[in-house]
Amino acid sequence: MATDTTLAVRAGRRARGVGGFVVVTMLTFLGLLAITFFIGRVVPIDPVLSVVGDRATQEQYDAARIAMGLDRPMIVQFLDYVWSVAQGDLGRSISTNRPVAEDLARVFPATLEMATLGIIIGVVLGVPAGVWAATRRGEWVDQVMRVFALLGYSVPAFWLGLVGLAVFYAGLGWVAGPGRLDIFYEGLVPPVTNVMLIDAAIAGDWTVFWNALSHLLLPASILGFFSLAFIARMTRSFMLDQLGQEFITTARVKGVPEWRVIWSHGFKPIRVPLITVIGLSYAALLEGSVMIETVFSWPGIGNYLTVALLNADMNAVLGATLVIGSVFILINKVSDVLYRVLDPRSR
Repeated sequence: MATDTTLAVRAGRRARGVGGFVVVTMLTFLGLLAITFFIGRVVPIDPVLSVVGDRATQEQYDAARIAMGLDRPMIVQFLDYVWSVAQGDLGRSISTNRPVAEDLARVFPATLEMATLGIIIGVVLGVPAGVWAATRRGEWVDQVMRVFALLGYSVPAFWLGLVGLAVFYAGLGWVAGPGRLDIFYEGLVPPVTNVMLIDAAIAGDWTVFWNALSHLLLPASILGFFSLAFIARMTRSFMLDQLGQEFITTARVKGVPEWRVIWSHGFKPIRVPLITVIGLSYAALLEGSVMIETVFSWPGIGNYLTVALLNADMNAVLGATLVIGSVFILINKVSDVLYRVLDPRSR
């Protein structure tokens, strides 16, 4: 009987936790909708002029304004915007004359592909570098890592991209140039996921796969450099705090091997905050790839957003902003779930 009661209590707590998670997520998303909507209304860009042009008559301007629903009260426009987004309708892009949702489904996987490879590079290299620097505090390894992290915070992304193209593409010829594929490979692989490496692998076209990888390596490595610098610096800070704890000293006094002291006793407790750092870094790569995509002519959401801003295409701007904000929300929620999995005390 007691066991059944305990199980029922745990099930109730779990249900309330899931319900609270859903409510918080929905409220956060609603807040994101409100921010994007009202920013789109206060920016000094007239969406009507973007449609009819500056040579339209007053009658044409008024007719377009009514057709776009901009003559209605602001709260009514917002509710209509929420309802449209709930149905997956983000409006039509002026730049491409296609639904914004369709455009985003086409361009976002390109950004996702580049940012994912970038964060993999950042994690695979940044975490060991941070741990190594912490265990060699004050030595040359630590000093080099700190300078490297400082460069990651201070070097402009567009400058590093241009230098990378000049050295590794134009100079050494180690990688392919701007764009996602060489022009004679365009259209050879049918889009399934719109992630070029995956689509090429599904189609079994390894020539296209290696060409796409050659185009991807340089921009992804530059993004990986920025995430590597941040992750390595935070890992070093977390590890320094752990290595100064008494239980680390006790383990060393007991004769525990140094590798086990570092990776089992020192590194294990920092996994939880490190997941948050990696999640935020990943979201920042997805959101902050605008300059890299512009330099490399990468057909991702950053490039799409830049073109939309230059053309005063507010539907596309709001749609791209909404997608990027949603990614931040999703990654934060996934980090919270992983936090609970790795740290039972937070459940």
